[in-house]
Amino acid sequence: MAKRKQADSTKLAPDHKNVVGLRAEIVEQPITQTLEVNYMPYAMSVIVSRAIPEIDGFKPSHRKLLYTMYQMKLLGGTRTKSANVVGATMKLNPHGDGAIYETMVRLSRGYGALLHPLVDSKGNFGKVYSRDMAYAASRYTEVRLDAICAEIFRDIERDTVDFVPNYDGTLTEPTLLPTTFPNILVSANQGIAVGMASNLCGFNLAEVCDTAIARIKNPEALPMDTLLAPDLPTGGELLFDAREMAEIYRTGRGSFKVRSKWRYLPKENLIEIYEIPYSTTVEVIIAKVAELVKAGKIREVADMRDETDLSGLKLTIDLKRGVEPEKLMQKLFRMTSLQDSISCNFNILVEGMPRVMGVSEILDHWIDWRIQCIRRQTAYTIGQKRDKLHLLLGLREILLDIDKAIHIIRETEQDKEVVPRLMQGFSLDEVQAEYVADIRLRNINREYILKRIQEVEELEREIEDLTDLMEKPARIRKLIVRQLEDVKKKYGAPRRTDIIQAHEVSEEYDPETDVVDYPIHLFLSREGYLKKISPQSLRMSGEQRYKEGDGAFLTWDTMNSEELLLFTNRQQCYKLRLSDLEDSKASLLGDYLPAKLEMEEGETILWATTAQNYAGQILFFFENGKVARVEASAYQTVTRRKKLTGAYSDKSPLAAALRLFEETELVVFSTEGRALLFQSEILTTKNTRSTQGVAVMTLKPKYKLQSAMLATESPFQSPARYRARSLPAAGALVKEIDRGEEQLSLL
Repeated sequence: MAKRKQADSTKLAPDHKNVVGLRAEIVEQPITQTLEVNYMPYAMSVIVSRAIPEIDGFKPSHRKLLYTMYQMKLLGGTRTKSANVVGATMKLNPHGDGAIYETMVRLSRGYGALLHPLVDSKGNFGKVYSRDMAYAASRYTEVRLDAICAEIFRDIERDTVDFVPNYDGTLTEPTLLPTTFPNILVSANQGIAVGMASNLCGFNLAEVCDTAIARIKNPEALPMDTLLAPDLPTGGELLFDAREMAEIYRTGRGSFKVRSKWRYLPKENLIEIYEIPYSTTVEVIIAKVAELVKAGKIREVADMRDETDLSGLKLTIDLKRGVEPEKLMQKLFRMTSLQDSISCNFNILVEGMPRVMGVSEILDHWIDWRIQCIRRQTAYTIGQKRDKLHLLLGLREILLDIDKAIHIIRETEQDKEVVPRLMQGFSLDEVQAEYVADIRLRNINREYILKRIQEVEELEREIEDLTDLMEKPARIRKLIVRQLEDVKKKYGAPRRTDIIQAHEVSEEYDPETDVVDYPIHLFLSREGYLKKISPQSLRMSGEQRYKEGDGAFLTWDTMNSEELLLFTNRQQCYKLRLSDLEDSKASLLGDYLPAKLEMEEGETILWATTAQNYAGQILFFFENGKVARVEASAYQTVTRRKKLTGAYSDKSPLAAALRLFEETELVVFSTEGRALLFQSEILTTKNTRSTQGVAVMTLKPKYKLQSAMLATESPFQSPARYRARSLPAAGALVKEIDRGEEQLSLL
């Protein structure tokens, strides 16, 4: 049961003296009632009356605008100011002038959003490939209907479609437009309703007509035999994948990839991009390239600018010396919207209900609807001809005895008695008698009489033929085929979007093939600062600079194309491509890896190594005296993952780690001051990263394994003292002569 609360509105008023006796009432109601009473009607209104196109390919806003222009005699006539059309459209479309004008802009030839524009425009209408190129105000531009609209409105006056009253009941408007071709597949259309959306890509008109004809002749015909692929107004190259396209044609859902067209001018050392995907704009592309250049991910571009002019779109990229254009474009295709995926969602209103359909189902519905249109207009034509035949049959009766008719009219004293007396004298009905009475005197001659009698015979043959047409669906289908062939012949145009086979295109961009490779020196500090310094810069530099309290931890001589593996105290391995780092100097601190790698709070780097093609093994020495030998290839991934969890066992803290490429002797040290020397062959190699390893050094309770190194790097004068006969072993206390420098640990 709903609760009612009252709030004194005078408490909310700044001047309560001016508020007398007003009380606001707040009514609580169940959410189910709100959905039923408020939400559902709104949702259905948006779906049915605004956002989703119908089988003729139009949304209500498109249909109202085009029909208004048709009523204004703008099909084949002279252009008129866009403001005039916008104002007249308001009689059918109860929206602001801005929304109506935006609809007109999208349908215009100047904007270029449709393969076959429906509005022949003059003036600045902006461009679909530019986000910032604004269209001129409606008072400055002129429009009329494009020639193809003759096919959109053909026979609309012959009861082809239903008409309904407009929003205030003063005018009528068509519920659909009787398009003689499947405009639903030709004109691209997008819409977002409540809880659903629609995204129809455009197809080539000639291919759509051929596909519809094939479907009419053979209901089992496959669309892919004649409908090659979507055709987009902005051109580009479509990467054709037969499996993906077949899925789109079958279900009405899916996506396909489109890439830009470009050419390389060697004399100027620049790239010109002259067609881009339909789903992006030049501003988005330029902004993304600038962002990548700033981030150091693209270093081959010297400058990029928009040189679009009246001749069409053109983006120019100035290249640095020695850059390979093909490799750069592959990189840009991968990292920017110069190559983009276009989604398909063929959601269409059919008899007021939204349905997602494949191409075959859409064509079948369009064919059925077109058959209905032809039957309606044929029935309308038969009715008109029968009415005319009825009049001529009455005229024939009069003309057989014209003297009698003249005598009746002459002997009639009052005008209102002429029709009744003719009806009585010749057995005519009132309509026939009115028609005869209105004949002019000059038409009462032999030639006129013979022509009218001959016309009766022609009308009878025409009615018989039209009746036969209505009764034979095969004849209607042949008529639709003829109309489609005429449309193809008049308005068919070559494809704008080229089709290239996806398997013939190298879509996968491998950063390694495009990295400039050169020797580098790496310096990693204890706090996680990493410097990448070239040999030339290192020779010119002084002492390495570190943050106060920080110092050197690990150093490498490697190549810029290498990958660095960093192991942390959280049993995680971070992978870092050295080519992603800017070259540094000895006087700088370098890149702070915990921030760059987005490490967890409190996570620190314990050890690191270069990938080196993931050859060899990694030895993990744990404080409990165990050693794990893991193949380096266990850290190699197919995808370019940046973080691996479970990089090593978490059963005991990590004390040290070594990279092993060949069998050798190893030395481990404990906090008790003991050392143990053993052969690496006794360590079993594992592919599992989280292996706990094997026991190597036995430790007293209060001691732990502290560090490890290769035997060749140890300071031992008499290594035999520390060599174990079997493992695990406690090792031997290190003599003073064998101590050398203090051993380093990871702790």
